[in-house]
Amino acid sequence: MNAQEVSRVRNIAIVGPYLSGKTTLLESFLYVTGAITRKGSVKDKNTVGDGVPEARDHQMSVEVTAAHATYEGVRFTFLDCPGSVEFAQETYHSLVGVDAAVVVCEPEAERVLTLAPLFKFLDDWKIPHLIFINKMDRANAEFMDVLHALKNVSSRPLVLQQFPIGKGEHLVGFIDLITEQAYQYHPGQAADPIALPNELKEQEHGARVEMLEALADFDDHLLEELIEEIEPPQEEIIQDLKMELSADLIVPVFFGVAEQEYGVRPLLDALLRETPAAEETAQRRGLAPDSEKTLVQVLKTYVTPNGGKQSLVRIWQGTVKDGISLNDLRVGGVYRLMGQQQSSLGMASAGEIVALGRLEGIKTGDTLSDSRSDSKTVKVLPKADVFTPVYGLALIPEKRSDEVKVSGALAKLLEEDPALAWEQHGDTHEIILWGQGEIHLQVALERLRRKYNLAMSTHLPLVPYKETIRKPSSVRGRYKHQTGGHGQFGDVHLDIKPLPRGTGFSFEEKIVGGVVPRQYIPGVETGVRESLGHGPLGFPVVDVAVTLTNGSYHSVDSSEQAFKQAARIAMQEGMPKCEPVLLEPIIQITVSIPTDFTSNVLRLLNGRRGQILGYDAKPDWADWDQVMAHLPQAEMHDFIVELRSLTFGVGFFQWQHDHLQEVPEKILEKILTTTPGNGNGGR
Repeated sequence: MNAQEVSRVRNIAIVGPYLSGKTTLLESFLYVTGAITRKGSVKDKNTVGDGVPEARDHQMSVEVTAAHATYEGVRFTFLDCPGSVEFAQETYHSLVGVDAAVVVCEPEAERVLTLAPLFKFLDDWKIPHLIFINKMDRANAEFMDVLHALKNVSSRPLVLQQFPIGKGEHLVGFIDLITEQAYQYHPGQAADPIALPNELKEQEHGARVEMLEALADFDDHLLEELIEEIEPPQEEIIQDLKMELSADLIVPVFFGVAEQEYGVRPLLDALLRETPAAEETAQRRGLAPDSEKTLVQVLKTYVTPNGGKQSLVRIWQGTVKDGISLNDLRVGGVYRLMGQQQSSLGMASAGEIVALGRLEGIKTGDTLSDSRSDSKTVKVLPKADVFTPVYGLALIPEKRSDEVKVSGALAKLLEEDPALAWEQHGDTHEIILWGQGEIHLQVALERLRRKYNLAMSTHLPLVPYKETIRKPSSVRGRYKHQTGGHGQFGDVHLDIKPLPRGTGFSFEEKIVGGVVPRQYIPGVETGVRESLGHGPLGFPVVDVAVTLTNGSYHSVDSSEQAFKQAARIAMQEGMPKCEPVLLEPIIQITVSIPTDFTSNVLRLLNGRRGQILGYDAKPDWADWDQVMAHLPQAEMHDFIVELRSLTFGVGFFQWQHDHLQEVPEKILEKILTTTPGNGNGGR
C-alpha cells in the first residue's frame, strides 16, 4: 500500500505501564522518521517526551506529551501518555481523541495484569490498538508465556504478526508472518532480509495459520480460502488486518527493543497501512470531517509558568484558524507541538491534533464549536470519566503572606489536571488537596512551587470526628457581670437530650409567662449553637436537642448578649453530665480488583476495621470482583497504597461519606490524647 492510498494524518497514542519504555519508543519513532537528528534518553533527561521538570526529576511521564513526524508522506501526531496509575486520567482523556493506540509492555508475564484497566477502556471506547512487547533483549519469560498472559487480559483476540528469531537468550531478528520473510536486526538501522531459519519453519507456519484463522473469524471469503487450502494474497491479508483493527475486533502484536530501534520500523509500517485514517475515525464517531462547521474537543490543558494557557485539541470537523471564535472565545494562536517546543500555524484542518492558545474557562474534555454552528444542535462529544480522588493531604502555605494566593493557584492546577480536587473542610478548616496517590500529589506540590512560587508544607488531613450524648440532662446557666454603668444579666434553664443518629440539632423554647422576653431568645439559641462547636471531648456536637424551659431577666441589665453567655455557661456545665461519646465518619467504599486478589482485599478491609457488606462479580469486567464495605475514614488515608501493592497496581475504589458511628472504646483514648489543642479534630 503506497502513500497515495492512505490518509495524510494519523493520531497515535503511546500507552502502557510505568517503565515499559513508551518515551523511548517515541524517541525512536521521531529519530527513524527524521523528525529529530539525535536520540535522547530518559536517563540523560533530554528526550522530547517527559520534558517538564517534574517528569525529569521523577524520571517518569507525569503528563501527555505531543510530538509529530512525517513518514512515507503521512503526518503522524504521537501522544506519549503517562504509565503510572496515578496519572492515568491524563492517558484516558487523550485516548478519546486518537485514531489508534500502541500499547507498550515488558516481556514479563506476571506484570501483564497491569494492562487490564487500559484494555477495558480501549475496548469500551472501541479504540483500535496494537501491542508492542518492548525490551525483548532482556526477556525474563518465554515469549509465548507473555503472549498467553496478554490473551488472558484482552477481551479482543490477539493476532501475532511477527515471530521472534532468537540466538541463545537474545533476540536477533523476526519473521514477518504476512510475507514469511525473515529479518535480522542491526542497532540503529533497518533490519536485513535473511533466509528463514529451518528450525523455525514449523513454528512460523503454525503461528501464521493461527493469524489467518483469527482474521477468518471476521471474513467469510478468507475462511473459504483456508478451507480450500488456497494461499490468500498478501494484499487481502493486509486489508483484513486494516478492517478488523479499525473496528477494534483484533489486537495485532509486535515486539522489539525500542532503545536499539529493533522492531520500530515494522511497527511504523503497520501504523501506516493498518490503522484507520483520521477521517475514518471521525466517521465512526458519527461526525463529518468534511463539514464546514468546526467541531473540536480538548484533550489536555497546559498552563505555562507565566500563566499562559494552551489547550491540546483534536479537530473533528472543519478548520481552526488563528483568531477564530470557539464557544464565543477568540483563539489566540494555533500551534503544533514537539514536546516543549511549538511552531505557529496559520490554520489546522480536520483530523489534526494541535494546541490552541488563550481559551480561558475551557476545560479538558470540553466540546468547542464555531459561530457557524447552531449551539442547540452541536453534538457534545463524550469524554472520559473523572476519577474519584483517593488520597489527600492538608496544605499550609510556608509563608503566611501566600494564603491569599492559594485558591487561585489551586484552581489553575486543577485546570491542568482534572484528577485533582481540593476543598476547605467545613469542620476541620483545613485546605485539603485530593489526588490519585502520593506521587501524584507530590508532583502537584512541585508545580505549585515552580509555576506559582507557592511553597506548601503538608500533613495528614484531620479526621472530622464528631461527638454526641447518650443521656438527657437539665441545667441552669446564670450570667451576671457588673461594671461601672449597666451590668449584664441572663438566666436560663435548659433541657438537653440526645436525638437519633443523623438527625442533627434542634432548638425550641417552652417559656411561660414571659420569664425570658422574646427578644432575648435568639441570643439563647446562638449561645447553644456556638457551644456545640466544641463539646466536652473537643469536637463538634451533633444529634442533640436543646429546649429553653425557664429563666429570669433584669429589666435594665439584661440583653441578648447576656442570655447568649448564660446559654453557653449552661451548655458547658450540662454537656459533661450527658455522657458524651465520640463519633467517627464511616465511608461506604466499593473496591474493584481481579478475582485472584479478592481474598487479600477482604483481609485488608477487615484489618482496617472495615465491615464487609458483600462482594460480587464486577459487571462488564471479566474475572474481576467488587467488594462493598463500610470503612472508618481514619483508616482510609493510605488504603490506596496498600491496595495497589496487593494487586500489582490495578486495584481501585470509589467512596462516599455514609454515616457517623461510635468510636470503639479500645481506640478512644488514643484519639483523645492526640487531639490538637484547637479541638477541631484528630489526625
